[in-house]
Amino acid sequence: FRLLGVAQGGPGCQVGGSGLRNCSMTTEDIATRSAGRLDNVLLDIHDLKMYFPVVSGIIFQRKIADVKAVDGISFVIRQGETLGLVGESGCGKTTTGRCILMLHQPTGGEITFEGHDLTKMKGGDIRRMRRRMQMIFQDPYASLNPRMTVGSIIGEPLVVHGLAGGRKGRRERVQELMRVVGLNPYYTNRYPHEFSGGQRQRIGIARALAVQPSFIVCDEPISALDVSIQAQIINLLEDLQDEFNLTYLFIAHDLSVVRHISD
Repeated sequence: FRLLGVAQGGPGCQVGGSGLRNCSMTTEDIATRSAGRLDNVLLDIHDLKMYFPVVSGIIFQRKIADVKAVDGISFVIRQGETLGLVGESGCGKTTTGRCILMLHQPTGGEITFEGHDLTKMKGGDIRRMRRRMQMIFQDPYASLNPRMTVGSIIGEPLVVHGLAGGRKGRRERVQELMRVVGLNPYYTNRYPHEFSGGQRQRIGIARALAVQPSFIVCDEPISALDVSIQAQIINLLEDLQDEFNLTYLFIAHDLSVVRHISD
């Protein structure tokens, strides 16, 4: 299986106190890039860096150092595959995923998605590309707005990207998505607190699928769930990948899970 960010001291990405750093591509990835065989490569990350400034002072602030959350990592992900990103807590795995989706503006490096360098895009162009890239968040409790119904949560991306097709069309699409992830389609008027943790994560998955993305960052999607539910979510993700030809970056700290789901 392909994974990056193995435990500290191992091959691949080195995980230290300063974050995910010096991540080298696999031999297969290097051969692919050097030979120019990028026709099936969906995502190409080259020398990605994300530094957060450390400032001193209250009124007159000045930068005194940088926290190197991500420091020079490179890898490629091919269409339809799952790449596992593994590392200890706080090493920069989630930051890497957020940089890929441009939720953080990277300090340096290139993020090429479907042939477009996202680091050179602005505003509306980035928003249009995000339709093809989505994220499943780690905490199913904090990632859903408690004031919104499930139907509104899943349907919001359709409105943002202009895919709603009217109220009736949006409702039908939301019900279809709920059915796909194994939820009762008639629960659209319920609120997140009325669902269990596993059901909430299914809601998050349905929200990610709403805009028909080709790439999804799975940010430790099962770490906050009971062991009995984790296998169900993993199986669901695999079934959805087969059905919709999805590509995953699967972030985790459990090697056994990554060994199971990664290609």
